[in-house]
Amino acid sequence: MSTRTRTKALLVAVVAVLAVGGYYLSGGLDLDGDGGDSTATGPADLSELTVAPEDTGAPYDRDDWPHWSSVGNGCDARDAALRERGRSITVGDDCDLSGEWTSIYDGETVTDPSELDVDHWVPLAEVARSGSRDWSEQQREEYANDPDVLVPVTASSNRSKGDRDPATWLPDEDRCGYVTTWVQIKQRYELTVDKAEAEAIRDVLAGCE
Repeated sequence: MSTRTRTKALLVAVVAVLAVGGYYLSGGLDLDGDGGDSTATGPADLSELTVAPEDTGAPYDRDDWPHWSSVGNGCDARDAALRERGRSITVGDDCDLSGEWTSIYDGETVTDPSELDVDHWVPLAEVARSGSRDWSEQQREEYANDPDVLVPVTASSNRSKGDRDPATWLPDEDRCGYVTTWVQIKQRYELTVDKAEAEAIRDVLAGCE
């Protein structure tokens, strides 16, 4: 597939997500904070994932993962995530956004988008360690801009998370939904989990209804 075709497919995917509203993957997390289900309902089957040591020798450079690709009208993939996951959103010149957001990691309500980071649910560095060594630049770009893996959160909670997996970091809010979506993303992208990560996820899921 040509670069132009892949870019067009990415834009179509982003527009489709903007059109249908606030759900990630098959899980239905209430990222808009409007009172719907807060936990994912799709499958989170660890048996579908390969347990393997992290590929710590895999090279990682954030610049090798082209992110915030344009989605048109002066907006990029980051803007699209903020627009989709907020409330009472207005869009000004050069995709200047205003509105209100709830950070699902810590439950904080934010009205200044500059106080938000748009996080990759499974961080780029974690993806690099989990089986993407042979991905092309186009595949890395597709992941880095996939609206299903982008989530606006407070900068402080994102910095706390860093590139850690659930073995060493979990959010203050909705841990069941968080690990369920984590597993769904890894299933979708055929990524591995390490032993400690798998055990931490299993422990969380054991306490979920």
